[in-house]
Amino acid sequence: MRKNPTEGEAILWKYIRNGQLGYSFRRQQIIDDYIVDFVCLKQKLIIEVDGKYHADGEQQEFDITRENKLVSEGYRIIRFTNEEIYTQIEQTVECIKNHLI
Repeated sequence: MRKNPTEGEAILWKYIRNGQLGYSFRRQQIIDDYIVDFVCLKQKLIIEVDGKYHADGEQQEFDITRENKLVSEGYRIIRFTNEEIYTQIEQTVECIKNHLI
């Protein structure tokens, strides 16, 4: 998945890689039984980029279970849709910065 990110993931990665926000992020990181899109391990902040399939009922149930498990391990999770990244990248990056404080 690292070699073939979604378009939204590729756009966001350009803004958060190489410590551009003052913290190191990893992409497609395994945590417990899950692969998260991006994580800042130092701040325990996970960023998820959601495509349209996340609106599906079964996927939503899986996402809730996954999120509950990761939160129980001390992680904070923020989610953005692909559409938000395409049309509001500056606001998306600002939101991430605010969660890093």
